[in-house]
Amino acid sequence: MKVGVIGLGDIAQKAYLPVLAFQPGVELHLQTRTPATLDRVADSLHLPAAQRHRDLDSLLAQGLDAAFVHAPTSVHPEIVTALLEAGVPTYVDKPLAYQLADSERLVELAERRGVSLAVGFNRRFAPGYAQCADHPRELILMQKNRIGLPEEPRSMILDDFIHVVDTLRFLVPGQIDDVGVRARVEGGLLHHVVLQLAGDGFTALGVMNRLSGSNEEILEVSGQDTKRQVVNLAETVDHKGQPTVRRRGDWVPVARQRGIEQAVLAFLDAVRAGRVLSARDALETHELCERVVRAVRERSGAA
Repeated sequence: MKVGVIGLGDIAQKAYLPVLAFQPGVELHLQTRTPATLDRVADSLHLPAAQRHRDLDSLLAQGLDAAFVHAPTSVHPEIVTALLEAGVPTYVDKPLAYQLADSERLVELAERRGVSLAVGFNRRFAPGYAQCADHPRELILMQKNRIGLPEEPRSMILDDFIHVVDTLRFLVPGQIDDVGVRARVEGGLLHHVVLQLAGDGFTALGVMNRLSGSNEEILEVSGQDTKRQVVNLAETVDHKGQPTVRRRGDWVPVARQRGIEQAVLAFLDAVRAGRVLSARDALETHELCERVVRAVRERSGAA
């Protein structure tokens, strides 16, 4: 099985390649426009010259069975279009694109071509979060905070807050009937944003503060006098009377803890089985992010 990896930045090197490099039957082909990075990463994996590519055309000429796209978001539309038109099942880091129209076009292209397109919402596969889907969820609260990183609204929401948006969508127990957005923007930079989703019997709140006192990610789901809290995807605390703490095992890889290993294996299993994966649900997350972007801009008076 020939698998291409496009873009060799931190996320590829730290999260995806450690999983892909040890999958039986997988022949890795790497592509980046930076020769020094290509050789350094390929050398670390002991890949021959024939599996190193400096341009996408060279990579596509290998007859790929699947591809993982970890290039910058700005070039996702170009790269994903080429892969889909070549009939290559494609897994791409979130977001699909910065502009909703581009994301819609890519999903429609995949459907017309009958080619798998998956978006890397790994938190749906993270054990701590996946287990929350079995917990009462009358109230859902997720915070994903940073230190000293206010940013332009669209890039912050599509590159980072999208994880919060998708996790809330994954966990809400029913149809969303109401969407509310609050935010603080100064000098064109988004300092914090709060998303509220509500439906019959539930409320979900997503918070991101880019001027927080710490880098943290906390998920809480509660209902029927019980609460489950997941801290930094590693520690789970169940509250029902006395709290019960479960921590990540010392030998559990970070990629498994964060759901990346499971997402990769699910994608590869679908490719091997000939099952076509749709990104239509992922597109709904992008559509909701676009609503957040518009609401933030309206509140800040931006065009």
